[in-house]
Amino acid sequence: MLAGEVVVVTGGAQGIGAAIATAAEQQGARVGVIDLHPAPIGYAVQADVSDAAAVDVAFRVLTAELGPVTVLVNNAGRNAYFDPVAMTEDDWETVFAVDLKSAWLCAKAVLPPMIAARQGSIVNISSLHSSLTSRGMFPYAAAKSGLVGLTRSLALEVAEHGVRVNAVSPGYVRTRLVQDFFDRSPDPGLERTVLDAQPLGRIGTPEEVANVVCFLASPYASYVTGANWAVDGGLGARFA
Repeated sequence: MLAGEVVVVTGGAQGIGAAIATAAEQQGARVGVIDLHPAPIGYAVQADVSDAAAVDVAFRVLTAELGPVTVLVNNAGRNAYFDPVAMTEDDWETVFAVDLKSAWLCAKAVLPPMIAARQGSIVNISSLHSSLTSRGMFPYAAAKSGLVGLTRSLALEVAEHGVRVNAVSPGYVRTRLVQDFFDRSPDPGLERTVLDAQPLGRIGTPEEVANVVCFLASPYASYVTGANWAVDGGLGARFA
């Protein structure tokens, strides 16, 4: 589906990001990864995507090596576990810099060549927390809701140039971040409770999210923009 595309995945060294980078590479794309950590997939650049200068350098390096970026996947993110009163302003800025601002900075870097070529695709990895959330993860839902809002508004801004922008909102997926969520809980039975709530009876895999992302990024989704696709095993549809 992505043969001939130049795909850049932020936060692609592990978890969902690594699965997306691997799937894109398997589909024939030239793949670049931006992460704070070394990535074993594609052409990797270590950089902080919440820093504008670092983002500019990273995309210059990737473009020189791979060519103009035709697909951007904004996957970089972090969980947040703060008390709303005890949380500091610096804590707030750090969460939103990674989970929201970085998506804008990276989009800003790739949009000029996409607009000039009158084609391109951006997929932002949000979360089920953008519409449903749980106690103890403040202010993660606010950041992920903002990312869905950014997706919609950006999609409208660039639609006339042939560029599409969509979001994917995973539910529970077997990643380090989800395991960290389970490990932090004082309830030793939390994972069992989560499994019992899943309509499909299981937690998803990074590869299942990657398949949806690659579809949205590809020409097969050429009439899809401004959308937020849930990949949550039906959890978001459940009332009780």
